Amino acid sequence: MKVDLSGKVAVVTGAARGIGLAIADLLAANGARVVYSDVDVDAVVEAARRSPDARARALALDVTDAAQVREVVAEVVGSAGGFDVLVNNAGVNTLKHRVTVDAFPREEWDRIIDVDLNGVFNMSQAAARVMTAQGSGKIINIASIAGLVPLRLQSPFVAAKAAVVNLTRAMALELGPRGILVNAVAPGSTLTDGTKALFYGEDGAFKDSVKQLLAHIPLGRPARVEEIANAALFLAAPESSYVHGHILTVDGGWTAGYIRDF
Repeated sequence: MKVDLSGKVAVVTGAARGIGLAIADLLAANGARVVYSDVDVDAVVEAARRSPDARARALALDVTDAAQVREVVAEVVGSAGGFDVLVNNAGVNTLKHRVTVDAFPREEWDRIIDVDLNGVFNMSQAAARVMTAQGSGKIINIASIAGLVPLRLQSPFVAAKAAVVNLTRAMALELGPRGILVNAVAPGSTLTDGTKALFYGEDGAFKDSVKQLLAHIPLGRPARVEEIANAALFLAAPESSYVHGHILTVDGGWTAGYIRDF
């Protein structure tokens, strides 16, 4: 997919690896001036160094730190002269605490909610103020099918992503009249370092459950990160100028209906 994002300034959070890296690289390859941001400084610096865009920058950013978020947004606007596309990708889940809600550790709940929900709020609030002054902008949230169809044994992730889905819609109602388009991508199971550690790697914690997991997906495989990135690219593109308040599900058919044998 090829679009024209020349002259656009984009910030992607959680851009050091996985879906965030794929999105940042694809936006850069289509002409955007991309800021790769992540809490992992060394990894995000390397990601920006390898970007298709020689102008790409790397910035250390903890999306849970509202003061740092405001500083980073101000720095981006000051150096680039604007802020056109925000991709709220930074997110976490739990690898070892796959337990029912009554046994879920409170500190792990707080950590996931803080990154996956509060981080989206922090970034969106700071970006919306700039975009309101410009009279234009796009905010793209990376949600999850877990926010549409709850999954077992990961209650905070499900809760956070469900909140992101309706936060996206609420922001669309509020910000659309200001010229700011707000949408979300809801990926299904995607092949990343995290899912390799859980399912798809040779040493995955739940590798014996892969066949059962894939039985939910009509296409019978996980997504590639590039497939999620293409959805984000569409929402960032000028061609999606009337797509607003939408949750673009990219899940190989997972949420289309019940496919497993009874």
